[in-house]
Amino acid sequence: MTTHLAQDPQAKLALNDATQTESGPVECLGMTFENEAARRAYFLERLREKLQDPEFRQTPGFPKGDDEAILRMSDPPYYTACPNPFLADFVRLHGKPYDPDAHYEREPFAVDVSVGKTDQLYKAHGYHTKVPHLAIVPSILHYTRPGDLVLDGFCGSGMTGLAAQWCGTAPAAYRQKLAAEWQEAGHPAPEWGARRVILNDLGPAASFIAAGYNLPFDVKRFEQEAKRILDEAEAELGWMYEVLHTDSKTTGRINYTVWSEVFSCPECAGEVNFLEEALDKETSKTRSEFPCPRCGVELNKDRLERTFETRIDPITGETWKRIVLRPVLVNYNIGSAMHSRPISDADLEVLDRIDHLNYPQEMPSTPFPIADMYHGSRLEPKGFSRAHHLFLPRAAHALAALWRKANAISDESARRMVVWFVEQAIWGMSVLARYAPTHYSQVNQYLNGVYYVGSQIVDVSPWYILYDQGKRTSKLPRLLKSFTPMPSSAGSAMLQAGDCSSVPIHDQSIDYIFTDPPFGENIYYADLNFLVESWHGVLTNPTDEAIVDQAKKKGILDYQELMRRCFAEYHRLLKPGRWMTVVFSNSSNAIWRAIQEAIGVAGFVVADVRTLDKQQGSYRQVTSSAVKQDLVISAYKPTEALAQRFELGQATPEAAWAFVKEHLGNVSIDAVVERTAQRLLDRMTAFHVQRGLSVPISGPDFIRGLAQRFPERDGLYLLSEQAAEYDRKRTTARELRQLSLFVSDEASAIQWVRQQLQDKPQSFQDLQPQFMRELQAWAKHEETVELKIILDQNFLHYDGRGPVPTQIHSYLSSNFKDLRNLDKEDPQLIAKARDRWYVPDPNKQADLAQLRERALLKEFEEYKASTQRKLTLFRTDAVRAGFKACWQERDYATIVRIGDKLPGTVLLEDEQLPFYYDNARTRIGSDG
Repeated sequence: MTTHLAQDPQAKLALNDATQTESGPVECLGMTFENEAARRAYFLERLREKLQDPEFRQTPGFPKGDDEAILRMSDPPYYTACPNPFLADFVRLHGKPYDPDAHYEREPFAVDVSVGKTDQLYKAHGYHTKVPHLAIVPSILHYTRPGDLVLDGFCGSGMTGLAAQWCGTAPAAYRQKLAAEWQEAGHPAPEWGARRVILNDLGPAASFIAAGYNLPFDVKRFEQEAKRILDEAEAELGWMYEVLHTDSKTTGRINYTVWSEVFSCPECAGEVNFLEEALDKETSKTRSEFPCPRCGVELNKDRLERTFETRIDPITGETWKRIVLRPVLVNYNIGSAMHSRPISDADLEVLDRIDHLNYPQEMPSTPFPIADMYHGSRLEPKGFSRAHHLFLPRAAHALAALWRKANAISDESARRMVVWFVEQAIWGMSVLARYAPTHYSQVNQYLNGVYYVGSQIVDVSPWYILYDQGKRTSKLPRLLKSFTPMPSSAGSAMLQAGDCSSVPIHDQSIDYIFTDPPFGENIYYADLNFLVESWHGVLTNPTDEAIVDQAKKKGILDYQELMRRCFAEYHRLLKPGRWMTVVFSNSSNAIWRAIQEAIGVAGFVVADVRTLDKQQGSYRQVTSSAVKQDLVISAYKPTEALAQRFELGQATPEAAWAFVKEHLGNVSIDAVVERTAQRLLDRMTAFHVQRGLSVPISGPDFIRGLAQRFPERDGLYLLSEQAAEYDRKRTTARELRQLSLFVSDEASAIQWVRQQLQDKPQSFQDLQPQFMRELQAWAKHEETVELKIILDQNFLHYDGRGPVPTQIHSYLSSNFKDLRNLDKEDPQLIAKARDRWYVPDPNKQADLAQLRERALLKEFEEYKASTQRKLTLFRTDAVRAGFKACWQERDYATIVRIGDKLPGTVLLEDEQLPFYYDNARTRIGSDG
């Protein structure tokens, strides 16, 4: 081995700096090695030394596993099944130092998370949640340039890394198609070329899948080794899967055996074989009711009583009580012909012979952390408390043989990929796989996201699930096709298993972040990865897993704090002025608010939130706190120039306006919601409060200042250079400002009324029936505010005295031919305009805002004086106004006192109240 560090890191940006030939010289992290084997040996030894350091093992997120198991999973320096000690070297060699003078300007870019879900490469290895790489590619192309560093701290199966490399390896047809789509949409042409990527996940199972996707390998060698171990397993264990045909002469090979749970009848205590009695053989569906075969009483599954058998645990030697399972039928092939028949005595003899064999040593017997598992109550009552309990004896021997042979492969990249291939059979060969007689295939028939052992189990052979030469659609051929040509390039990706809140690289080194973090209690990743990780011998450390999990005593506030740490780390690592895309998938408003709060407190500013309208195939902005679809959050890290204005811990009006200007520059032209006065006020307020600063501008003064500083179009505020583009777009898109609002409280009701009146001033009588229809989703705790009050406090009324206001005149002259070219004091025009409400100009709007604020504060005073222990009905806008006033006066105690009276859901789900309340509690604690 020789060592040479490039004098200029940028000279090392050629993305194939570590070749994959086993025999020729390779370069890696500035060092030259004789071949790949030498490279691996060197870095494995360095990692082995690092694992001896007790302090290193205290790194947040360090998994549970011994040194040998971690080393066996790893391929350093590119992938380590623990925190990666080589990441800093990778960034030092390939990162570009932050240059505040370098021009960088991007608008938010929305991701279509449904794109690419049928792609074969996407489906090459399953995982609990995945955003397809083809959905991520456009974002990476938009926000970065070739050679830039991309980070995903919750990488899961590694799709972000695959997308980053796909920017350089995508085929010509894909490039041409995307370039044409961008040209039609008015985007500049994509700049092709691979980006470098750092991938992290807390779960070793996830990081191992990501390594399989992102580290290149020899496809031909992988195919040879995969076929070899399957052939060898058949030579050794094929007798376990031999079956005699109904002619009693011909031998076939088993595809799968169906097992049934055995219950007892509550009336006669007779045995009830569930599949034999409940399965309708004509429809292949389970009947909801069926007779007891012994006494004839009508039964359903709820009435059946579970039966157990006591046996000796084949690994621990302890007594093991488990539900009774019995084989019922077998499906097999003779040549290309498939057959099924009931279980015979000969089949039972083979199973009994297998049952008396010693369990293979590769079979993990790790106990499930039942007490700390959300799904533990589904496993333990049926007798499944250890990893090996989930495998019938024949499946245990077959899978263990494949695991042993895969791990013995000498070529490291081929070994990694063959293990990657074999591990995909773990769930599908366990008792979690349910028999699905109406399905074409019995491969991987387990429930996603849950440990559930059904009453009908399918025990598949390894060849049926992994590779059968007679089946063109089996797993191995699909993998070979998916990775040809190879989508990844050597030296482009670095991976680790660790905590997202502790990524060991220096500040301001990342150019773009794409992340799909865990959302609340959607999926319990550590629990669900436990079975596969038991085979690897390296388990997730769930202490800092960012989820809501009652079994582990983690609530929404714990989740929010864990996410805050992760987003704070993202903020530390991202270059100023650069972007982060967050994909959100949860229907809980409380989780949605927790994520937004965590993003804001970490220092990011949300510029855009969109959801894909699956019916219309277009993106729509999110206009309320209600969450019903997958959301795409675009957030940016403020520039250094803006950050420096707030470093001294003081807030000034000038700094506040500097924030607004930078925010408007980062918001899309068509981002209607983000450009309204109220949303800009909310963003400016949140930016200050989340930094513990007083807000230097009152609401009315802010509205006046907007009109003085920024051009206004249709109630939206823009930078001077954006106004012309907005005008151009408005001429080609008549419905540019139309939004679909979800009216649930006073704030959204005001926004809805504004939308109705913006282009069409209307009378109270015209608005009232429409308004009443919109109140169906009004929040229970929210005091109903009459339309008349909303109009009086936020809009202007023309009573027929004086000239017709410009807003009404414009609408009438545009929509009624007989009213065109009339003077504003014409009696005919006045008669048509009388009693209409309209949106005021900015100066009048500021005056109204001042009056409304006084009214809200007066109502807040009533809440302060109330002796009620809990407020059950109130105006949320009044509480918001009161909290803001108390914050300005540093009356943190009142914020906390009133906050404690509010329903818990309000503090969790409201857009503004949580950051006042949480920061006030912090201030009280620090002052005390």
